[in-house]
Amino acid sequence: MSTTVDAAVAGAVRAAAEALAEPAQVYDPLLDRIGDARFALLGEASHGTHEFYHERALITQRLIEERGFMAVAVEADWPDAFRVNRYVRGASEDATASEALIGFRRFPTWMWRNTAVVEFVEWLRDYNDALPPGAPRVGFYGMDLYSLRASMAAVLRYLEQVDPPAAERARARYACFDRFDEDPRDYGFLAGTGITQSCKDQVVVQLAEMVRRAADESERAGGAAEDEVFDAVQNARVVKNAEAYYRTMFLGDVSSWNLRDRHMVTTFETLVQHLTRRTGRPAKVAVWAHNSHLGDARATEMGERGELNVGQLVRSSYGRDALLVGFTTHHGTVTAASDWDGPAERKNVRPALPDSYEAAFHATDLPRFVLAWREGDAVTRRLPISRLERAIGVVYRPDTERASHYFRARLVEQFDAVVHFDETRAVEPLERTAEWNAGEAPLTYPFAV
Repeated sequence: MSTTVDAAVAGAVRAAAEALAEPAQVYDPLLDRIGDARFALLGEASHGTHEFYHERALITQRLIEERGFMAVAVEADWPDAFRVNRYVRGASEDATASEALIGFRRFPTWMWRNTAVVEFVEWLRDYNDALPPGAPRVGFYGMDLYSLRASMAAVLRYLEQVDPPAAERARARYACFDRFDEDPRDYGFLAGTGITQSCKDQVVVQLAEMVRRAADESERAGGAAEDEVFDAVQNARVVKNAEAYYRTMFLGDVSSWNLRDRHMVTTFETLVQHLTRRTGRPAKVAVWAHNSHLGDARATEMGERGELNVGQLVRSSYGRDALLVGFTTHHGTVTAASDWDGPAERKNVRPALPDSYEAAFHATDLPRFVLAWREGDAVTRRLPISRLERAIGVVYRPDTERASHYFRARLVEQFDAVVHFDETRAVEPLERTAEWNAGEAPLTYPFAV
């Protein structure tokens, strides 16, 4: 029975899919599906696959050139990404994209310090440099909240330049964290378990003061100055939400996940409002993050246990203005660690498990394709069932693959389109480790066939 079902699914996909072949027309079907949508949420099934980064960049370039998209918001820390934003807009002292990306020092460094991202950042800088004077520059922004201490430092640097007394007030509030180690997880454990008092009140007061300041300064500031005000307020918001995140991460439920994704959506919406105000027209933004963040959680078993995510919240708020795109692969290699904080390794991605969407896509015999659908399409009638879907983060453990890297989902409710690459290769880190250079023995070692 399952073989018959798989064959029917593969046949339906093969009939509806658009093979990626001619470079001049690549992604035309996907851009047609995006249409006039203002927000394209472009996922990835791992944080270490070259094709996901490279092809997502190609799609984004076309959205910028042909559809007027004016920003890329990524699953990265705000201050590190804002340094890249300054570079691509020609407002920094960094000489190269690699130098602009140097802020990404926290594990996993390869997630943003890789050759595919460097190539896209340089393209974005060149694109902006070629725009006429006064034209809005396309920006690069982070949505994540792990940068507790880096964002505190950014708030203090800004205030020291514009209002030293306000900087002293902020320093006194943020001093609440001084009694903890640099690792914010230490603060989270001690404050979250009630061993010590939290810093919640201090960071909330500081954010409120920054918001009031921004309301006053935005009327006087303009251009780059307004961007710096926006950056400072966002860093204060990161501090406030990061404090709550680390305090809840040891509770053992979905609280910290939901808080993180709500923060990313708040950041996204605040960015959209800022860009709309700056340019005088509705902002159009591409979002880069993992499938687990950008696919609608309500169509997955994570949603059944109470998790929400960016895709769900954005789709609920913006409807047809948001298009959700997943990326999948069947086999190949991936850059990932064996444990958290471990070195980057080049690992073999095992062939997808039976009863997975990836296995059905492999059965089409199409090496690369786009599958886009609308309600009522033939493919939506063949793919409503719940099937396995693979997700690889920054840690990949093939020995526990089913438990660690698969979940059940209803694909046609989770996404609006999928881009599939049957065989993929590991993204290339800027700083290669000995483990990455060595790679992993082929699955058929010693025969390598």
